[in-house]
Amino acid sequence: MKNPRNSVALPFVAMLFGVAASPGAQAADRCAALKSFSLPGMAIEITKAEMVPAGPLSLPSMGGPPQKIDLPARCLVEGTVDRRTDGQGKSYGIGFAVALPDDWNGRFLMQGGGGLDGLLFPPLGPTAAGDKPALMRGFAVATTDSGHQSKGPFDGSFFADQQATLDFEYASIGTVTRIAKRMIGDYYAKPAAHSYFTGCSMGGREAMVAAQRYPLQFDGAISGAPAMHVGFSGIGDRWVAATLASVAPKGADGKPQMSKIFSDSDRNLVVSSLLKVCDAADGLKDGMIFNLAGCKFDPATLVCKGAKMDGCLTSDQAAAIKKALAGPKDSAGRQVYPGFYYDTGLTAAAMPPGLLNPQDNPMGPPVFATRIDVDAEATQAAADPAAAIGDTANWTNMSSFFGHGGKLLFFHGVSDPWFSAEDTVGYYERMAQANGGMDEVRDASSRLFLVPGMSHCAGGSATLDQFDLLTPLVDWVENGKAPESVIATGKDFPGRSRPLCAYPKHAHYKGRGNPQDARNFECRN
Repeated sequence: MKNPRNSVALPFVAMLFGVAASPGAQAADRCAALKSFSLPGMAIEITKAEMVPAGPLSLPSMGGPPQKIDLPARCLVEGTVDRRTDGQGKSYGIGFAVALPDDWNGRFLMQGGGGLDGLLFPPLGPTAAGDKPALMRGFAVATTDSGHQSKGPFDGSFFADQQATLDFEYASIGTVTRIAKRMIGDYYAKPAAHSYFTGCSMGGREAMVAAQRYPLQFDGAISGAPAMHVGFSGIGDRWVAATLASVAPKGADGKPQMSKIFSDSDRNLVVSSLLKVCDAADGLKDGMIFNLAGCKFDPATLVCKGAKMDGCLTSDQAAAIKKALAGPKDSAGRQVYPGFYYDTGLTAAAMPPGLLNPQDNPMGPPVFATRIDVDAEATQAAADPAAAIGDTANWTNMSSFFGHGGKLLFFHGVSDPWFSAEDTVGYYERMAQANGGMDEVRDASSRLFLVPGMSHCAGGSATLDQFDLLTPLVDWVENGKAPESVIATGKDFPGRSRPLCAYPKHAHYKGRGNPQDARNFECRN
């Protein structure tokens, strides 16, 4: 509904006094009017509604210098909905921010969070958007802290509160989406033509929540490295740590010395040998593994013929690698969490470190156990009520979302040490099977892109981690053009580009032309 104050009163006053109301003045008045924004059934407190002039902003980047971007002039609104205090005096409420650019493209984008949320990130929409976040493209962008305010990215104290847990698991997304859409309509005097969601890690899980729990509210979503299986992915990570700890030398305190499981020479041997076996399977030796299905690497081939020396592994080291990356199984032989791909980031030192470069656990105390009771841990993870409430890993019925034309894109770094890319592949295949089969879903509704060498959401020791999935998502939703591939670049390989092909295809060198240029590659099964 058109706001009469904005569409009638301002021009009338301008004519009455013989002056022209500038577009900037109108935007400022509309922005200021949002200080009194309200919705029935919600206690909304607007703490900020002000115009922000166009200008630069520095964003932190994974493993590199801050990324400087030029943001457009915008109305920035911040607030809290349903603020309350629990029985222990702790304050809760769903914090949100909405950026409304002057040069609006008619679209709305909801930005996912990260970690255990609790932080209100700037509404920019940077996930999988290449070097041009959604706000720079003219999207109205919203963010939320998901209903609690944390002291750090992994502060889980809010789980003690019922409503805060529900808000975190799913409810805040629906609440802030409703607020943002109404606010957009009030500010621009017309609703958004299309609505999107993007996020990685916990934000990737939230993108799945958007498509699964609010199928009619969104037209497209991008889910990166989704933290959809956190209880079980933790088992997978502890499985790797315990398996490697079992072959680690012991310190004076009797604890495994995790940093001494492999020497630098050992780690270099694993990656160089992996590349010898798998690198050329995509038609070109370039330090990257695109043909994952064609990678048949076995650590047992690296075992020393005699005494341990540089250039070979002990039988215990090789067996530990193979067992660790195969993933945890229970006593009945059932896979509790998928294994991990053999990829070049296995030995990466940067945070988060590769699986074969074990260091301190960023989500808790260091892991020193040399064995893990998979049965007990799987039972405990399966019985976690909070995980059940927020589950996205088992829900595959996407009939309403896909039925109205919704599109869902996934991406995952093959070298992600926190959440296995194999888990995302498994969900994608189950989802496809439940919605008409792989061919139908891939053609009409959803695609998955695996990123060789990439760690968790970005970064890595040898990867091309800069790519734009937002443009092809919009093109698929609004023009019916499905993305066969997207072009990736990155600082690890200056001047190089490659296509990231939609699963199950991979980028393959055609055998001619500049091997640094993505145009000389094709997508093959």
